[in-house]
Amino acid sequence: MKKTLLALAVTGIVAGCSTQSDSPKDPSLDSTDQKVSYGMGLALGERMKNDLPDLQMDQFLQGIEHGHGGDEDVSRMSREEVQEALMAYQQQLQEQETSQNDGLAQKNSEAGEAFLADNAERDGVETTDSGLQYEVLEEGDGDKPNESDRVKVHYTGELLSGEVFDSSRERGEPVTFGLGQVIPGWTEGLQLMNEGSRVKLYIPSDLAYGPGGNRSIGPNETLVFDVELIEVNPE
Repeated sequence: MKKTLLALAVTGIVAGCSTQSDSPKDPSLDSTDQKVSYGMGLALGERMKNDLPDLQMDQFLQGIEHGHGGDEDVSRMSREEVQEALMAYQQQLQEQETSQNDGLAQKNSEAGEAFLADNAERDGVETTDSGLQYEVLEEGDGDKPNESDRVKVHYTGELLSGEVFDSSRERGEPVTFGLGQVIPGWTEGLQLMNEGSRVKLYIPSDLAYGPGGNRSIGPNETLVFDVELIEVNPE
């Protein structure tokens, strides 16, 4: 949204559109110019609906009309005033986004703490000193990796809602990585596993992606991974 707003001010992308408030019927779409003009307006309107949901249509259309007329004496705002307004609006959006993220982070943190407290009482679930929880689904008899090793695994990652956000199983191909290259919950959890075992890891947010989140993972999300350790230091 911020880039779109700045682009409107700097490049004048709105040129070429016109109003029809005084027209008693729909304007003609007979010539190529008319069709292109309507198409540009339609595309811009759809973009603005997504990027600027609180768009003030009267002011927006008047700005297009004045900008397309090219008469600076008609313009009601200078370029400096437009830039100041855009910067103020961006600041407003940032403050709203920060407030929303803070609220979501608090909500996710509380949900994670409640889940882990209940989960710790279940039979078969162990909790380490760091707060990581794990549950052995299948016991392997191979070697355990250490932090300097590479491992080959299959996994499915879920949010507490049950939504799958990542899965090597769905992609049909296991992944290989160094234990020092992943989130702390994985680094610790995989060192508890023997080669050939399958374990569920319940990872608190501070051992995952924390308040910053990661793509489809929100701030302070507790994560659940079903991990199968296929091989330690694969060829």
